[in-house]
Amino acid sequence: MLAPLDLRLLQTFIVLVQTGSFSETSRRLGRTQPAVSLQLNRLQDATGAPLFTKVGRKLVLTNHGELVLGYARTIMGLQDELRSRLAAPKLDGMVVLGMPDLYAAYLLPGILADFRSAYPNVNVELKCALSSKLMASVERAEIDLAIVTGMPAFKVGELVAQEELVWVTSERGSVHLENPVPLAMLPPGNIFRDFGLAALESIGRTWRLRCISESIGGIQAAVFAGIAVSVVGKSSVLPGMRTLGRGDTFPALPKVDLVMYRSARRANPAAEALAGVIVRHFANSALAPSARFVRTQAGSGSHD
Repeated sequence: MLAPLDLRLLQTFIVLVQTGSFSETSRRLGRTQPAVSLQLNRLQDATGAPLFTKVGRKLVLTNHGELVLGYARTIMGLQDELRSRLAAPKLDGMVVLGMPDLYAAYLLPGILADFRSAYPNVNVELKCALSSKLMASVERAEIDLAIVTGMPAFKVGELVAQEELVWVTSERGSVHLENPVPLAMLPPGNIFRDFGLAALESIGRTWRLRCISESIGGIQAAVFAGIAVSVVGKSSVLPGMRTLGRGDTFPALPKVDLVMYRSARRANPAAEALAGVIVRHFANSALAPSARFVRTQAGSGSHD
C-alpha cells in the first residue's frame, strides 16, 4: 500500500511551478534551498517519475509533472476551501479588490456572489483602474488584491484565468470594410492594442485610430455608434456587437493572462478568503488557465 502524500510536498511543488525558481520558492516558504530540493526529490520518489526537466536554465514540467500538478492544485484547493468554510462564520471586515473595468462588469458578478454566499459578514470595496495603477496600489499596500492583465513588466504572479480576445464591430453598418480600418483602442502600451495592431500588420492590413479610451465604456460607445472596430475580451461582447473573423479579413488574436497579486505588507484573512474564492471560481469556468504560472506575453506592459 502506498504511503499518503505529505501535503507540504505538494505545497512546495505548486509554489515552485509558480515561481520557476528554487531561491524564490525557498524565500516564500521560509525554507532553505536544500530543503526545497529535498522536498521535490521526495515528491518525485513518491509519485514515481521526474516532475521537471530543464530547458537551458528554465524548469519545464514533464507530462508526469502536469498530471501531478493538476491533482496537487485540487488537493490543496480542497484543504483551503475546508479551512475557509470552517472560518466563514467568524470572518468579517473589509477587502479592497482592484480590477480593470475591461473585466470587472463581466467577470466579477459571479465571484462576488460566491464570496457573499460563503462570507456574508465581509464587505468588498472595488477599485477599477488600469493594471499599472493597480500594481502600484498593491505595492503601496493600498489594496489587498488585484487581478490585472499579465505584463512582462510585472513581477511573477498567480495566473487565475485566460481571456480570449476578439475583434468587434456594430451589428449595423460596414465600418469594418473600410480601408484603412478605423479602430477604437486603449492607450499605448496596452496588450489588447499591441496584439490587435500587430495582428493587422502581420496580414498587411492598414489601420487608423479613430478613438482612444482608457475605459471599456468609451470603446463600446465607438463600436455601438458604428464608427470603429475594436479588440475586446470575449466575455465583454454585448448584444449589438458583431464578432469579426478571418472571413472578414480580421486575423485571429491570442489569449491574455489574468494574474492575481496580493499585498505583501497588508495581512488580511478576509483577503485570503476572497483570493481562494477567485481561484476556485475561475478554475471551474471557461476561463480556467492551462497552468498556474505566468507566461511572458508581448507588449510593453505600461497599461492594462
